[in-house]
Amino acid sequence: MVSSSVSESKLRISEIFSSIQGEGIWAGTPSTFVRLSGCNLRCRWCDTPYASWSPEGPHMAIDEIITAVPLGIRHVVLTGGEPMLFPAMVDLAQRLKERGHTITVETAGTVFQELPCDLMSISPKLANSTPDAESGWKNRHDQTRINVPVLTQLLARYPHQLKFVVNPDEGEDLHEIDALLSQLPAVEPDRILLMPEGTNSEVLARRGQMLVSTLIERGWRLGPRMHIDLFGNKRGT
Repeated sequence: MVSSSVSESKLRISEIFSSIQGEGIWAGTPSTFVRLSGCNLRCRWCDTPYASWSPEGPHMAIDEIITAVPLGIRHVVLTGGEPMLFPAMVDLAQRLKERGHTITVETAGTVFQELPCDLMSISPKLANSTPDAESGWKNRHDQTRINVPVLTQLLARYPHQLKFVVNPDEGEDLHEIDALLSQLPAVEPDRILLMPEGTNSEVLARRGQMLVSTLIERGWRLGPRMHIDLFGNKRGT
């Protein structure tokens, strides 16, 4: 849960760095990433546990965060964790927009906020994300990982993409995606991306190949993880 003892004018930040966007329809775009620390979910394959399972980082004022974002890089990605949890996100996004930045917000789609956003990158968490019972998070995660009313609001309000982390080795994800899409407003096929689960290039390539026929049939996109191919599974990339 998010601590109420911290002023809403501050955000807990696990890292701020510049690289390229490795995922989604804007993959390859030079970007500054502002990673907020704290999440209402606990995905078993989470690749940023330092912003979810064990949140870390200082609480920074909005002015401090803005100062750390270089003006020369237009695209800013507000990510997490789950950045939409925090009311101060609205002020941060507004300040970045006033500086002329293009903003992507990366979210699981469980929380709605009204804020400046050029691309709402929504990644609903499928059953493959559910952690083991021993973690203490299984029931809470399963009960909150999909919020159809919030997803509907986000799709109606913002330019968007839907990214689904899938594991074709297990083979059940497509049925779940179809069931969810049937409950949502129509999404353009080229705004739906399947992103193979994995943290190394070999696994991602193999699982990506397994998805090609489905993507061709449905007109969906393959979601790359370009930063893994370039840098490996490392922080700050």
